[in-house]
Amino acid sequence: MSIRLRSAVRLCVPVLLVLLAGCDTTAKFAPLCPAAELIPELADLVRYAGPGPAHDVTDLVLQARIVAVNGACKPGKDKALLPVTVKISIAMRRGPAMKGRDADVPVFLAVTEGTAIRDKKVFAVHLTFPPNVEQLTIVSPEIDLDLPVSSKKSGAAYVVIAGFQLSDAERATNRQAAASR
Repeated sequence: MSIRLRSAVRLCVPVLLVLLAGCDTTAKFAPLCPAAELIPELADLVRYAGPGPAHDVTDLVLQARIVAVNGACKPGKDKALLPVTVKISIAMRRGPAMKGRDADVPVFLAVTEGTAIRDKKVFAVHLTFPPNVEQLTIVSPEIDLDLPVSSKKSGAAYVVIAGFQLSDAERATNRQAAASR
């Protein structure tokens, strides 16, 4: 190595060390996000016109299925809270017994930690079938959650569950359909 090059290296090394001293050397990894789950019994909604256990296709008002739960998380300003954003995709079919073209379907989003439900929110997803359209898939507006985290508990300690808020009769219909498969 030439004398000039050695001198340049000797001058540059202290300058680089001063510049690096201002850098934050602690690793900042993206937070671990919670898992998303669908419970099959709660992922389908079938509504019929009129009461009773015996229905045929002409009684169908609406059929819906949650097809995806997508989310993202990122570090927030408060290190004790993990901001999570969730979107729910729902495929729907309009039945012959549906009056009008509008419907509201009750959807829930729950956060669990182990076997405990930490939070649950129920909200209506409104949809309008355009003229001459009998099937559509919609994506819910973003749902924002803040999950408590610490150095000992990341977002991976939680599970986000989405489903339809079903009546007893609707749950019975789903159980019956699952048993016949």
